[in-house]
Amino acid sequence: MSNQEREMAGEAQECCPGLLTAPLDEGQAAELAKVFKALGDPVRLRLLSMIASRAGGEVCVCDLTPAFDLSQPTISHHLKLLRQAGLIDCERRGTWVYYWLLPEMTDRLAGILSRPAGQALPQAGPTPAGAAS
Repeated sequence: MSNQEREMAGEAQECCPGLLTAPLDEGQAAELAKVFKALGDPVRLRLLSMIASRAGGEVCVCDLTPAFDLSQPTISHHLKLLRQAGLIDCERRGTWVYYWLLPEMTDRLAGILSRPAGQALPQAGPTPAGAAS
């Protein structure tokens, strides 16, 4: 992610309320759906976990591939989708590519999905006549 993209992500983070404080607008929902779609695959979720939990903060693709019964191009495709979602970044060093977590995005997701400690959920009003419950 370029510095400009990081700045934009930071600005977006500041403007996006949590789900429990205000409804998302159409643009915010579309942007977040891409991130959740990237996380919606078990292989990508495992890859993200392996990258995020790695001591030293980065991991070589050569250490990721053996953990899966998938081809190297398939792993690369999954990593590309995680990069496009803004969850990870990478750098080529000689023959190998090294990956690391972009905590700005995971922090943003955590902020959107959480509520301030001790704050009650909004209470539902009376169910309108004829509405399914």
